[in-house]
Amino acid sequence: MSRDLRKYARQTNVRIAVGATLLLFIVGLGLIWAIYGFGAAISGMLCILAAFVPIGLIFIALYGLDWIVKRANPDEDRNR
Repeated sequence: MSRDLRKYARQTNVRIAVGATLLLFIVGLGLIWAIYGFGAAISGMLCILAAFVPIGLIFIALYGLDWIVKRANPDEDRNR
């Protein structure tokens, strides 16, 4: 039985990213709310969302570059 290790690695990376994001929002903002109050938690959420904007732009750019490379070299993708 053959395993697709690339798919497994990709799936693991997605699970780690989702878990870290949930941990950041639930635990991080929950602690801010418990210690400093609701207003500070809203400010913390705005800061976290503002930090995700450049990260999202980087991922969009990398996805776009990957798409361009795959369209330019369709034969190389079949060899993998």
